[in-house]
Amino acid sequence: MINLFEQYKVQVILGMQWGDEGKGKIVDLLGQQCDMVIRFQGGANAGHTVEFDDKKYILHLIPSGILRPHLTCVIGNGVVIDPESMLEEIDSLESQGYEVINRLFISRFAHLILPYHKMLDKAREILKANHKIGTTGRGIGPAYADKSAREGIRVCDIIDSEWEPHIRSMVEQKNQLLAQYECKSIQAARILDLVKQFREKIIPTVTDTRQLVYRARKAEKRMLLEGAQGTLLDIDFGTYPYVTSSNTTIGGVFTGLGLGPRSIDRVNGVLKAYTTRVGNGPFPTELTDKIGDRIRENGDEYGATTGRPRRCGWFDAVIAKYAVQINDIDAIVLTKLDVLDDFESVHICTGYRYRGEEMNEFISDCSILDEVEPVYEILPGWRTKTSDIHAYQDLPENAKQYIERLEVLCGVPIQIVSLGPSRDATLWKT
Repeated sequence: MINLFEQYKVQVILGMQWGDEGKGKIVDLLGQQCDMVIRFQGGANAGHTVEFDDKKYILHLIPSGILRPHLTCVIGNGVVIDPESMLEEIDSLESQGYEVINRLFISRFAHLILPYHKMLDKAREILKANHKIGTTGRGIGPAYADKSAREGIRVCDIIDSEWEPHIRSMVEQKNQLLAQYECKSIQAARILDLVKQFREKIIPTVTDTRQLVYRARKAEKRMLLEGAQGTLLDIDFGTYPYVTSSNTTIGGVFTGLGLGPRSIDRVNGVLKAYTTRVGNGPFPTELTDKIGDRIRENGDEYGATTGRPRRCGWFDAVIAKYAVQINDIDAIVLTKLDVLDDFESVHICTGYRYRGEEMNEFISDCSILDEVEPVYEILPGWRTKTSDIHAYQDLPENAKQYIERLEVLCGVPIQIVSLGPSRDATLWKT
């Protein structure tokens, strides 16, 4: 294994599609080489899955680096924290022997997701009828909306000795809004009890993470900055309005942690060997036939957070190139190549056809994307099991041809290839 952190002290991991690219495994893999793993945006709507020693771990808020005992884990100010989810994750990890509290640091300025945010999220989705976004219902959007409206409750707000009146006031306000959606009101006592439990548990972890990360960088600590979701779900550059409520692209690193742009040494993008999407919105290469079903079953494409079946399709090089440009990707990690092992041929979308003309650049305009037709390049499949292969040179020639073609289309090298969920099922290309 190449030690990337010898040369690049501060690295970022970003999704290059619509999320679910397998970032959790890669963060865990690279985590053995670094000192800190840091989350900078998103919330409990993201599920990062890691498998080793015949166990599967699904984490939603706590960085997946927590599974490496030597790592310090940080949750930055750009993350929205669900106290219920956080308490469940801490209890689960501690019950399995992992030390959490002494290794986890939470930003004083991260905002909280409270039960009324989840209720509002679901109520608004119901009212959208045929125009649903397809949210996870985890309260992410309403929490970020409160943050932008300057009505949010931050971690530092519940550290104050006078935090209870603030909570009661917000519950009263949200109950008026819930009534407009014909929803039941929520009891302040329930939220006060939840916040009290959360407060007591996490007080030792709360700090100014901006200063913590800044000092770590000055000390030349090896840091891995972990993104949630993917580029095409970015609030500004994704397929709006079918997006999440935060910046999932490189800009989210700086606003979500307080680091400056010149502090980043390397940007790693994660791509599946095909494409998936959860929820509604355009998906040019989606397969609604038996091939799409076969990819879903081969890849176990069901949401780690919701359990929903993911929409599946062929690899889209148009969005991959867009993600490279948006994020200034240095190298790519290609995951789930093994899912395509039994296909006679594999298709790569190299462009779109729109109203008789070919497009080679991505545009995040849903009215256009709803009409495009993918232009495919077809390569021969390899019809060989790859999950037991341990060296890149031992891959079937057709599999290597596929990988190398993706490199050309994306314009950056593919450095790591993942052939399954376990830590060992990983190849280093260079």
